[in-house]
Amino acid sequence: MPPEKLNILAAVDAQIRKTFDPHIVADVNDAQVKVAKFGPEFDWHSHPQEDEAFLVLRGRIVIEFRDGVVELGEGDFLCVPRGVEHRPRALSLEPVVVMVEPAGTLNTGDAVSALTVAAPKRLLAEG
Repeated sequence: MPPEKLNILAAVDAQIRKTFDPHIVADVNDAQVKVAKFGPEFDWHSHPQEDEAFLVLRGRIVIEFRDGVVELGEGDFLCVPRGVEHRPRALSLEPVVVMVEPAGTLNTGDAVSALTVAAPKRLLAEG
């Protein structure tokens, strides 16, 4: 039996109510593909041991760095190297962003706060 496909945008719209609440889309080898709606402000943080990749599916975001910013729109991709301090935030209403990082990586990296999600839920196929 073939694997089940997932329409990420439809599943996000049906299942994710809060911003910065990452859900696991899939496990790929030692990494996880996660998805979240972004909000107006997140914590400054870094991932000392992990790179973190962002792909914008819907809307616009900015990734702030201490020495500049990178704006991303639909279809744009950015990889933040391990150890680089950054802070993502929305530029449009609840943009949808895919993130790829090693399994078990905290969304807030080395900065534990009220936005930290230690045990993300799984995004489920509709039906």
